[in-house]
Amino acid sequence: MFCSEKKLREVERIVKANDREYNEKFQYADNRIHTSKYNILTFLPINLFEQFQRVANAYFLCLLILQLIPEISSLTWFTTIVPLVLVITMTAVKDATDDYFRHKSDNQVNNRQSEVLINSKLQNEKWMNVKVGDIIKLENNQFVAADLLLLSSSEPHGLCYVETAELDGETNLKVRHALSVTSELGADISRLAGFDGIVVCEVPNNKLDKFMGILSWKDSKHSLNNEKIILRGCILRNTSWCFGMVIFAGPDTKLMQNSGKTKFKRTSIDRLMNTLVLWIFGFLICLGIILAIGNSIWESQTGDQFRTFLFWNEGEKSSVFSGFLTFWSYIIILNTVVPISLYVSVEVIRLGHSYFINWDRKMYYSRKAIPAVARTTTLNEELGQIEYIFSDKTGTLTQNIMTFKRCSINGRIYGEVHDDLDQKTEITQEKEPVDFSVKSQADREFQFFDHHLMESIKMGDPKVHEFLRLLALCHTVMSEENSAGELIYQVQSPDEGALVTAARNFGFIFKSRTPETITIEELGTLVTYQLLAFLDFNNTRKRMSVIVRNPEGQIKLYSKGADTILFEKLHPSNEVLLSLTSDHLSEFAGEGLRTLAIAYRDLDDKYFKEWHKMLEDANAATEERDERIAGLYEEIERDLMLLGATAVEDKLQEGVIETVTSLSLANIKIWVLTGDKQETAINIGYACNMLTDDMNDVFVIAGNNAVEVREELRLMP
Repeated sequence: MFCSEKKLREVERIVKANDREYNEKFQYADNRIHTSKYNILTFLPINLFEQFQRVANAYFLCLLILQLIPEISSLTWFTTIVPLVLVITMTAVKDATDDYFRHKSDNQVNNRQSEVLINSKLQNEKWMNVKVGDIIKLENNQFVAADLLLLSSSEPHGLCYVETAELDGETNLKVRHALSVTSELGADISRLAGFDGIVVCEVPNNKLDKFMGILSWKDSKHSLNNEKIILRGCILRNTSWCFGMVIFAGPDTKLMQNSGKTKFKRTSIDRLMNTLVLWIFGFLICLGIILAIGNSIWESQTGDQFRTFLFWNEGEKSSVFSGFLTFWSYIIILNTVVPISLYVSVEVIRLGHSYFINWDRKMYYSRKAIPAVARTTTLNEELGQIEYIFSDKTGTLTQNIMTFKRCSINGRIYGEVHDDLDQKTEITQEKEPVDFSVKSQADREFQFFDHHLMESIKMGDPKVHEFLRLLALCHTVMSEENSAGELIYQVQSPDEGALVTAARNFGFIFKSRTPETITIEELGTLVTYQLLAFLDFNNTRKRMSVIVRNPEGQIKLYSKGADTILFEKLHPSNEVLLSLTSDHLSEFAGEGLRTLAIAYRDLDDKYFKEWHKMLEDANAATEERDERIAGLYEEIERDLMLLGATAVEDKLQEGVIETVTSLSLANIKIWVLTGDKQETAINIGYACNMLTDDMNDVFVIAGNNAVEVREELRLMP
């Protein structure tokens, strides 16, 4: 059960819609956020504590205290306090300025307006006043105020589109689905105000791609997953409106859970200066000890009548104690070996450097009119200390604009590269007999020159038809018509967009989907498939599948995914085709193309019903739900029949080659993360000049654990 005491750890979250009084007893966080480090009361003590963590500042503070002791100080304390106060004040002003902008940003976000359903009326409310359990109305292009359970939307079947760039950096729109029982609420305020469902779900966490919960309403329970949740930081796109119930607010949202606490950061130069100060201070101590010992010896032999710069009563101090006091006196006299001016210079340079970054015209992005902005003056010099750069490939080195180039179907490659323009013209004419009901800009830009594939389609090759049918059915693409009547695809992944567009240009046009059906046009004939199950993609499975029933009543599972995974699921009878397709995939990867394997399976009706019942039970489970579902997916995705493979091209971004070359000349090491095949990764490495022909050897480390990798490294020449 949930512990209502705030100080106790939350073990599960219980939220009731439209009932603030019920939810307040759990003391959930409100929707106000804080990213600032200080306030008016805490600024001075916290900032001073942080600043005196610098060894030099602590050193000069101790020196100031020593100078206040007249028996050992021959210098006035003003000589130390003035530069120390100057350094601390400059740093404090800089830190206060940075934190002021954090406060300003927080206030701007906290005072954004949202329409909240309160007392059966929609009222404008500041974000910071939104509570867990409230129902919020979002409109197109509006930021999401908190983590919401999607209830209904303006789109059919409770769908909505969101942009998640602030969460994961991806600009592709994502689709979210409301439960069918709540999508019926629509925009009816009275029905939404009467919604009293209770959500029992996981505690706040930072996992952006995972959510588990149960909605109890109308004497029934409905399982919730990540597809039903809209996270704070998303922007509603291409959807007129939607309603959502607040599950997590403020610091409990997944966006804030990932942001972490603002920390006092030190640069490598700060750490170096601290180390140097410690070494200099050690040298100063040794020098003071030597001079103090010399003073003790000298006074023991000659007396103290020659000492004039320190005053204490003669005869009251022994030569040893006199040496002890003289030690501290020398520490004060020689304090300038630690240059406090160095810290003043560094702070001034950092401030000036931040302005130079802001003024740099070469860092101005003209396409979006965005200049470079140094948001902090603390870490700028770290830019010059970079030794390693870790980069994603897709969308970073490449444009993330996928083009369908080649494919392998039933052991035969289609999409050969032709250089003869006349042949291209002839092949293009071969495509004309295939009639398309709607064409879009994506279709007009589509280029695939191989008349053999068009001939196979027109001759009714069943394998080719099944291949294209799979491309048109197995995806998460959503379709809509624009003002010109063109069919437009909203895609979560550019790979899917390329494959669906390819199928469309070969006569298998994806038209629309509902939670229960998928409609495609096959060579001019409209066909509606009953959608029985959708087995979604994740980083562990590396594949996705759909189970549909065709108009003839046959149940088919269509699957596409990484060849290394999908090939393990094939029926033994695919041995010959598997060998051919593997060779084709290696050829595609050698050309730098992204590849996917394509397979299907015919399912028995009785077997599917038993499997689907187990899946429903697993979805309703509150414990080990993911493990049970994953096991069921593994159970049904087996004994597949291989159809072939696809290959799409993702061109390099402009300037990538020049940038990588410049970074290499600066002796900066570059690591690129990609899920592509090894051959594709190596080809891209050569394409962007990360790998060059003058490199004697390219080593491939293929170990799956630390021991294997260590052994392979040992065997390297």
